[in-house]
Amino acid sequence: MPSLLRRVKSKLFIFAHRRTLTLLDGEYGSVFKGRSLDFDELRAYVPGDEVRDIDWKATARHGSPLVKRYVAVRRHSVLLLVDTGRTMAAQALSGESKKDIAVQAAGVLGYLACRHGDDVGLLHGNETTTRYVPPRSGEEHLERLLQEVDAGVALDGPPSSLAEQLDYVLRYLKGRLLVVAVTDEFMPDARTEGLMRRLRARHEVLWLTVRDANLTPVADKGATDSTDVGTGQGIPALLAADSKIQAAYEAAMVERGERRSSIFRRLGIAEEQTSGSADVLPAVFALLEKHRSGATTARGAAGGGNRAG
Repeated sequence: MPSLLRRVKSKLFIFAHRRTLTLLDGEYGSVFKGRSLDFDELRAYVPGDEVRDIDWKATARHGSPLVKRYVAVRRHSVLLLVDTGRTMAAQALSGESKKDIAVQAAGVLGYLACRHGDDVGLLHGNETTTRYVPPRSGEEHLERLLQEVDAGVALDGPPSSLAEQLDYVLRYLKGRLLVVAVTDEFMPDARTEGLMRRLRARHEVLWLTVRDANLTPVADKGATDSTDVGTGQGIPALLAADSKIQAAYEAAMVERGERRSSIFRRLGIAEEQTSGSADVLPAVFALLEKHRSGATTARGAAGGGNRAG
């Protein structure tokens, strides 16, 4: 069986260099508020470091800014909360499977946790099933988690229902966690929003959204029929290509996106969006930075693709 973590790391090192990984490590390390830290070493200041971490005496002696680097005294637990309902088998905005992008995103965040010595667990499922794998350390364990996500999504599987997974966390998991949710652009209903609010009160919460495909065809890519995986309803290409229908669809998607973003802002949950595997890394970096700064404004929407969930 091909290693999913090896594929994640390969893409990570293609899109990132050593300085970028250092910045990512710094952003990840700032997520746990009030975590016990021990001084580790001095290193050169890089953009994104906290000014308060600059060692001014050492900087004066050295002639250039140096920051204090700390390491966590104890491990923390990261929970990857991944939607594995059938809508995640649909296409994302990039045309890739949303499942593949979710695996990439979960892999990057899990790998960062491993680099910091933290434990990583997984909670995933759909409307009928919720499966929990307790946090453990190590890349072998992370590989198992990624394989679970990959195997858990199917076009003929049960529909998504993130409320079931959120309810599981609140009922059964004790202790403060860093919960990293990876879902598509679902719209939270009243019950789900209430569960998200309670989750935010108990845990550190980050939310990475995989963008849905655009159900209206793009002229230069050829027109094909679109299918909503969630409902099974089809949209004929000829109908979807009509300019009035496209305009109405685009306006509706913008309005929906604004309503969805307002929910995350209201709940105080940092949310970021990714359209495909190529922009997972910048999306993760922006998400960690957004959480650190306390900003929860989502990035603007864009279009493309032709199979959505």
